[in-house]
Amino acid sequence: MTNENKEPRKRFLALDTSTATLGVAITENGRLLHEINASGERNHSVHLLPIIEQVLQATGTTAAMLGGVSVGVGPGSYTGTRIAVTAAKTLAWAWNVPVAGISTLQALAWGGRLAGLVSQSEAILTLGEQAEGEGSDWVIPLLDARRGQAYTALFCADGTGSPYRLEPDAIRLMADWVQHLAERLAQAQANGSSPRLIWFVGDTGLHGSVESLQPLQELSSIRVAAYELEGRWTGFLGEERLQTGSDDIHTLIPNYTQLSEAEANLRRSSEGSLNKR
Repeated sequence: MTNENKEPRKRFLALDTSTATLGVAITENGRLLHEINASGERNHSVHLLPIIEQVLQATGTTAAMLGGVSVGVGPGSYTGTRIAVTAAKTLAWAWNVPVAGISTLQALAWGGRLAGLVSQSEAILTLGEQAEGEGSDWVIPLLDARRGQAYTALFCADGTGSPYRLEPDAIRLMADWVQHLAERLAQAQANGSSPRLIWFVGDTGLHGSVESLQPLQELSSIRVAAYELEGRWTGFLGEERLQTGSDDIHTLIPNYTQLSEAEANLRRSSEGSLNKR
């Protein structure tokens, strides 16, 4: 007689190593069971597997209980993003469960806005509850990409549910990005669809100053919330994604948005060699 577990798989493992924070979480039906977010030195390759083991043990989760793995695919740290994606694909293959690649910026937007709402004493009780005031919010996640640039996108958020996308993930020069947002906001106001608030979340210490956001402050109410990514939001987005489909384990890759510096230098060197022939 065998004690085969025939219960439906409901739990999900979430991983994200795209930023300075290593986030690992176990979620179940939109509820966080356990989470570890390790900030500090970017040594994610050493700590990821031990932390995965810790969250599995803390929740009593076995491979047979998992319905899938969700992973932040960036954009962000080139090396960091590859670590989580490789681990997620390997575990999904070994456990025979689906994998879902999640935008790190979308997870950052969701978590950053809710953290900002809580810190500003706005009523937040459960996922899906409506925020105070009328209308939707715009959310702009920010991850520093050096040289005045940021990995960023534009999302719209209603209540406390997951934000939906208005502009793609990309690396952008912040001065140009703010000007583009100001032009888009002016159009929204002309159409009667302006946001309730505009949130900048993430690496705001570098890219969320009063001076840099001045073109938008003249048009709308701005909220700036410094925030480090938490693994739960990659998990919740993964749950939503895996309800409708999954990624192919063999073709899932990080979203780099641009060549790494080493790759760019190699390409320039190759082009230079060809031109000399």
